[in-house]
Amino acid sequence: MAAIDFSRTALGTATVANRTVSFFSALVGSVVAWNDARNTRNALGALSDRELEDIGLVRGDIDDVANF
Repeated sequence: MAAIDFSRTALGTATVANRTVSFFSALVGSVVAWNDARNTRNALGALSDRELEDIGLVRGDIDDVANF
């Protein structure tokens, strides 16, 4: 008796699909990280020098903190 397995996909198709999903997942992750850093820079940039000093930062630290 012969059996046919329909649950497997062709190797080439699965690899292309995985790469495509991985690419778009990385792209979305990059956009989300960029937006988080942008929001952090904007929020810290809106603080006064005194408020930044209260949290242990100076204005020059904003980019370093936002990109971490």
